Amino acid sequence: MGNKLLDNNIKIEEKNNHREEKEEINQINKEENSNKEVNNQPESFPENIKQFFTMITTIIVNTRIFTFLIGLIILLKTIFLYTNVIYLNQKLQVTTLISITFMSSVFICIFMILPMLLKQRARFWVTVGIDIIISILLCVNEIYYNYSSNLVSISQISNLQYGKEISASLPNLIHIKQIVYFIDIILIFILLFSKKIKIDKKATFSFKPGIIYTISIIIISCIFIPIWINKASTYQYNKIMQIETASIFGYHYIDITNNFNMKKNVKYKTKDAVLDAYSNLKEKYNSMYTLKYDFTDIAKDKNVIVIQLESAQNFVVNRKINGYEITPNLNKFLNENIQFTNMHNQSYSSTADSEYTIMNSLYPLENGMSFAQYSSNDYNDIYQNFKKNDYITTYIHGNYGGFWNRQAVYSRLQIDNLLFDNVFDENSERINDYISDEEVYKKVIEEIKSYDNKFFINIVTASSHIPFELEGMENREEKLDFDPGEEYRDEFFGNYLEAVNYADYAFGIFIDNLKKEGIYDDSVILVFGDHAGLQMYNLEMEDFIKEKKPDLNDIQTQINYSNILCGMKIPGVEAMKIDKPVSKLDLKPTLTQICGIEDQFSLGTSVFSDKDFVCLNNGRIITDRYFYDGDWYSIETGEQLEMASIPDEEMGKLNNYCDCLENELDISLSVNILNLLKK
Repeated sequence: MGNKLLDNNIKIEEKNNHREEKEEINQINKEENSNKEVNNQPESFPENIKQFFTMITTIIVNTRIFTFLIGLIILLKTIFLYTNVIYLNQKLQVTTLISITFMSSVFICIFMILPMLLKQRARFWVTVGIDIIISILLCVNEIYYNYSSNLVSISQISNLQYGKEISASLPNLIHIKQIVYFIDIILIFILLFSKKIKIDKKATFSFKPGIIYTISIIIISCIFIPIWINKASTYQYNKIMQIETASIFGYHYIDITNNFNMKKNVKYKTKDAVLDAYSNLKEKYNSMYTLKYDFTDIAKDKNVIVIQLESAQNFVVNRKINGYEITPNLNKFLNENIQFTNMHNQSYSSTADSEYTIMNSLYPLENGMSFAQYSSNDYNDIYQNFKKNDYITTYIHGNYGGFWNRQAVYSRLQIDNLLFDNVFDENSERINDYISDEEVYKKVIEEIKSYDNKFFINIVTASSHIPFELEGMENREEKLDFDPGEEYRDEFFGNYLEAVNYADYAFGIFIDNLKKEGIYDDSVILVFGDHAGLQMYNLEMEDFIKEKKPDLNDIQTQINYSNILCGMKIPGVEAMKIDKPVSKLDLKPTLTQICGIEDQFSLGTSVFSDKDFVCLNNGRIITDRYFYDGDWYSIETGEQLEMASIPDEEMGKLNNYCDCLENELDISLSVNILNLLKK
């Protein structure tokens, strides 16, 4: 009986198990059928869009359409550089824009020849590589243009050694809009990494379209590009005119070839040739211009103090903001002595260029190149002029000697005392990593008191250097009796005004100490700014200038950029203001003239002559009425001159200005590149 019950229980259990297994199988079958029904249903609309997008992008990147689209995007980036950077604040004629757009498109088509001839994968990566290279080039041009209102040159590569100093300027030069040069590249890599596009390894490939494209572009290029390049090369010193004639790509081609062939391209190849050209130029000037104020020998055997102020532009002179004078001590000095309201800096860029111009009365190669690449050159420099006349010569700067290669440059000259930051106590006040202006001036007083003879001293200050934040200054509240106001406080323009105000404060202390030590009355004192501190089209600066000159036009804004603060004290000469255009080329011949010292080679003329124009190293000319930048403009109205309506006599003067510009720049470049004044 027990066995029977056990057997029945087992059978019941087996039936239950079998039933459960059957139910599980049925359930699985139901789920499978359900899944099949789901899978057989149409996909959701968003999923179709994603697949469609992936399909389209994959098709594009695996055909020549991709290379074409990237070429079009590069063209749009180039137009962006033209319209939003180079010509942002200037009138850009429609014909000029069409012309440079067409020229740019031809160059871009040339760049795209190689990828057009390649298969899928290689074509894709070469196209992206070209995009990256050109985008970097365009962006670098924008940054450099924001810095110096000029285009970058291949020669600037050597300046990367000054990375620390360059990086101090970058926060004010880099803007969010510059992402436009890279947004397509960023998008491409995002799509690649997210696998939204796929580059086929194998696909149909036809060589014929690439050949047709290549032949077409070569024919077009052979017709147009030699014409553009040859014409653009005639504007040897004016980069903007090179762009308008051959596009930015043509400019860079000319720049690269010129840098590799610089010695071959200079006009004068020998010392005799350049001296003949110089002699003819000076004879021309002597016949055209005379001394309006004859101060020859008036400061013979007087001490000479030359002060170069960092970033001191002329628009701050005799100006107030919120009731505060920006430069009270400089205002007093200028109003009591000789003020030059129209002094211009030859180069838009570095402090070293300013020093080079003062030292040699020659045009610098832009952005420190004269010091960086030609430090072993010989010149008829101002130090040897004064040393030959028994002056003690001194140069002092609160930076380290290696910056802009100054140690190498000045150690070869006839300078008795060459002083850099290493001569200062390690605890000396530093502002923006440079020895402060106050400390530099204190050292100068110590030096001068130790001299037992007349002296020539060149002081280069640095505290008002970009970024103008006066980092490291001690007792700031005591030294800055100045408030830029709520509108400008802690802004870049406000920081600039504060930095210039501190430079003025230190200058005032120095002048007081010269008077206390009995040095002031018996000394020639020349003070000037080295270059602009603000960008050409700084909006706050423009608004500030318009408070006094509401009709400010674009030409006046461009002139303001090169117009630096300048004044001179000459013992025995009463206060005066000179409004005619003068330049830093003129300072060396002026100092030698008033001190009765022979000057054998200076492209400049005395600031006291009636010469009525100055030239800049970028091919621009400033007269009392006109501005030249490839075309002539009226300074008063800012409008381009109608050359057909210019009287013959006036046209003759304009042509003469251009001839002088070309002669001066040719002579200077030849001397610099070939070291033609070598003894």
